Amino acid sequence: MNREPQTRLRGRIVAASNSFDDGVVTFRDERIVAVESFASWSAAHPDISPPPFAGTVIPGLVDIHNHGGFGHRFDTTDPDEARAAAEYHLRNGTTTVLAGIVTAPPEEMVAQTAMLSELAAAGVIAGVHAEGPFLSEVRCGAQDPRYLRDPDPALIDRLLAAGGGWLRVMTIAPERAGFRAAVERLVAAGVVVALGHSDAQFDEFRNALSPNGFGTLVTHLANGMPALHHRAPGPVAASLVAAAHGDVVVELIGDGVHVDAGFGALAFATAPERVALITDAMQAAGLPDGEYRLGPQAVRVSGGVARVASGSIAGGTSTLLDCLRWAVRECGVALPDAVRAATRTPAEAVGLDDVGDLAAGRYADILVLDEDMGLRRTLRRGR
Repeated sequence: MNREPQTRLRGRIVAASNSFDDGVVTFRDERIVAVESFASWSAAHPDISPPPFAGTVIPGLVDIHNHGGFGHRFDTTDPDEARAAAEYHLRNGTTTVLAGIVTAPPEEMVAQTAMLSELAAAGVIAGVHAEGPFLSEVRCGAQDPRYLRDPDPALIDRLLAAGGGWLRVMTIAPERAGFRAAVERLVAAGVVVALGHSDAQFDEFRNALSPNGFGTLVTHLANGMPALHHRAPGPVAASLVAAAHGDVVVELIGDGVHVDAGFGALAFATAPERVALITDAMQAAGLPDGEYRLGPQAVRVSGGVARVASGSIAGGTSTLLDCLRWAVRECGVALPDAVRAATRTPAEAVGLDDVGDLAAGRYADILVLDEDMGLRRTLRRGR
């Protein structure tokens, strides 16, 4: 059987494993074959015309917390709706996405998980992030408080069964009764435990995180939790301490709305390799102001900011490439650190080994950016 010929991309390569001011990424079919400096490539291929310099070459972006976009939702049982949401983000440079569902009646969450697992098996999405329903009423944010509850082993088993191995992350508040048994069950099933939407004190939150606890991810740091205060440091300080020690990854919504750029700079300064940029995007991403939905609740978007009736912010309206630009331009983060936060760090946080980096053997998920970080080209699985 004839194999597809090798394809080459040349440019400034910025990735966790390989960075070159002038380099070449070689790939065949779906996989990267080699990443090397242009000088090394030229020496090894003297008879081949060099590829043109394309721009800045980075890995395809990895969004591990996303609820939809361009009028489409992941919290649905309609596969075409979810496919369209994934396609919108792919067009904007996110080659890997976890589909987020939110707190809703159990039957709905189970049915949504079942449908999304089929899309994950088909390669459309990389899995499911269940944000709820075992969250704090005090810090529910845009989660519908009517359906919040203590961890329920029977419901967890139903979600795991519906997920068929594709339920990758569950966000849970450590102060809820039954937390310990719930997270032990989740970890045993290979699910990443994320802590969030919590009103816990510093010690309780920190002890629920690795290495003493099972939490290895923090859901949208500073959102859905009490504000950082020097006499009440709470979950924010606990998360930053854990990240600084290399114990956890903290999600950061980089849309310029959910957190101030100064806070973003603090998070990156504390643990630059432990920040995962996310969008928390919802149905309105990429669309004008208007009326939308997130889970069971109505959402109004005004000035690009989505809110439920209570006034809580209801997800984001940006793409992950927007978030990367925000980290660089507004937070003063070095481009390699921002790229890592949108690629390898989130991929590793949820156990995705084939994406998030430019290295031999990985999927050929590649973006080419211009000098202003505008998107020139997107490749997913080499296409």
